Formats: sequence, C-alpha cells, structure tokens
Amino acid sequence: MVDTLTPAQRSERMSRIRSANTKPEVALRKALHRLGFRFRLHGRRLPGKPDIVLPKYRTVIFVHGCFWHRHEGCKIATTPKTNTEFWVEKFNRNTLRDAATAEELKRSGWRVIIAWECDLGSAEKVAARSIEIAEEICSGEQSHTS
Repeated sequence: MVDTLTPAQRSERMSRIRSANTKPEVALRKALHRLGFRFRLHGRRLPGKPDIVLPKYRTVIFVHGCFWHRHEGCKIATTPKTNTEFWVEKFNRNTLRDAATAEELKRSGWRVIIAWECDLGSAEKVAARSIEIAEEICSGEQSHTS
C-alpha cells in the first residue's frame, strides 16, 4: 500500500508525536498525586529519562506507548505493512534500549515500574493502575514490568 501523504504531510504528523507529557502520562501523574505521592518529572540525570521519578522510594516509572515499545499481546502494538524491515529494526532497537536502561537503573538501586498506554486508556483504568503502582511502591516489591 502506498503512503497517501506527501513527505511534508508525513513529517508534520510524525512531529506531533510527543515523548513527554503524553495524555496517559499526565493522567497517571494526576492520579498518583491525588494518592499523596510527590515526584520529579523526566529525570534527566537518570538513564532513559524516566517519566516519573519518586526519589523518596528510589522508584522510577516509565509510561510506555504500546506501539513504540512493543507491548506484547496488545492490539495497539501492530507492525506497519509498509517499510516493515525499517519498523522491525526500529522496534528492536527500542526494546533493547528499554531493557538496557531498566537493567542499569536496577543496578543503581532503583525500582523500575512500567505503565503501558493501554492500561491508562480510561479514568477507571488509570485509577486502578495508580492504586497497583502505589501498593507496589509501598510494599517494597522489586521491579514490575507488566
């Protein structure tokens, strides 16, 4: 299938994809704040610039987009039918980088939590996931990646 957009239109669309302050990220931050958690945003000094940093609990939270970070079994994590080789390589690099970042943070004594975009798709889902994360943070449980 041929791309129906011109290169300029495609560039414009791709430029609108944000890496910070996405809707799922903001929703999770608001829910955690309501639960009493205080945090830093986009820890520039930490590997991978985690979306949410809770220094008091030595915990970082990444809010991953299912498409870009390849959430297994998720219907959002489809592979484009055009230029497939490019996309597969890109997705592989993303997942390898994610794993290396998580491992580096764990070696440094940080707990790593992943919140997936599909788990934050509605207010009810955000509330449920934020409670799960809060329980995990307070329990001292080690790394959760689902």
